[in-house]
Amino acid sequence: MNTIYVTEQDYQRLHQLVQAQRTVSGPRAVEALGRELKRARVVPSEEIPAEVVTMNSLVRLRETGGGGEMEISVVYPKDANVPRRKVSVLAPVGTAILGCRVGDEVRWAGRAGTIKYTVEEVIYQPEMAGDFNL
Repeated sequence: MNTIYVTEQDYQRLHQLVQAQRTVSGPRAVEALGRELKRARVVPSEEIPAEVVTMNSLVRLRETGGGGEMEISVVYPKDANVPRRKVSVLAPVGTAILGCRVGDEVRWAGRAGTIKYTVEEVIYQPEMAGDFNL
């Protein structure tokens, strides 16, 4: 498994989200995100590499094996809106791509088995745009 990177601000907010969701929905609802946070390298927002997927990033993914592409933003659950391609960090794809770099292959469980995509491009990353308060 590759190292994932999370900003200090995202880490704090996501840790609070995990704690709150455990109380409301039980530990299984946030199990995957909790695992990802435990293995994350936490860095200041100003030091996050430009090719890393952070919260509120817009990302282009390509299906492994030359399949289709999709563009999504990874957002907090309250901001999720699938028709607008805003995917909750608690959704399997949101958890899978958080903290990954361009070129990383990500996998998550789908109805028909394991789904594999490659992080093709980080189109927008708040930290690179100077948007530190999203």
